[in-house]
Amino acid sequence: MDAQPLTPRGAATRGRILDVATQEFAEHGIAGARIERIVAAARTNKAQLYAYFGSKEGLFDAIFFASLERIVNVVPIDATDLSDWAVRLYDEYLRRPDLIRLATWARLERRPTGHLVAEADHLNDHKLHAIADAQAAGLVIPGDPFDVMALVIAMSMTWSPVSNVYTATADEPQDLHDRRRTFLRETVRRAVMTT
Repeated sequence: MDAQPLTPRGAATRGRILDVATQEFAEHGIAGARIERIVAAARTNKAQLYAYFGSKEGLFDAIFFASLERIVNVVPIDATDLSDWAVRLYDEYLRRPDLIRLATWARLERRPTGHLVAEADHLNDHKLHAIADAQAAGLVIPGDPFDVMALVIAMSMTWSPVSNVYTATADEPQDLHDRRRTFLRETVRRAVMTT
């Protein structure tokens, strides 16, 4: 990849590629995404894309790891109130359904079993420590902190793009989302919290 610092114009081109490719990969997956569509919509060329990302897979990886970073940073865990964390995750999935779709494509096309990413421990370490601390304080039920985290995340994704029953959108009525949030909050509280 390009080791030289980007000019403002280069940074803008790279940003356009990332924006367009995020939607392309979210909609079509890795195998179905087309570089031709990405470069046309980003108003650039294949040589520029490959100079920045090396390959189609390198572009997907850049987008996917940035999406993981966003989820980790935008929705920080509060293990003393995992029910609130689940609701905040639900809201993030409404705001950015493309992030969940990217993770789904990564699961389908890259890692069908095990951890979704090789660096799962690095990404989840602070969450697992927070849950273990909340367990030690008697706020969260006993059990493997990873299993508790996985359960809460799965519950928060009930109406997300990975649902095999129903996928919610931000365009639905606010009272419907409020009912879901209340239900999710109470269900997570009963499932994993001690109070």
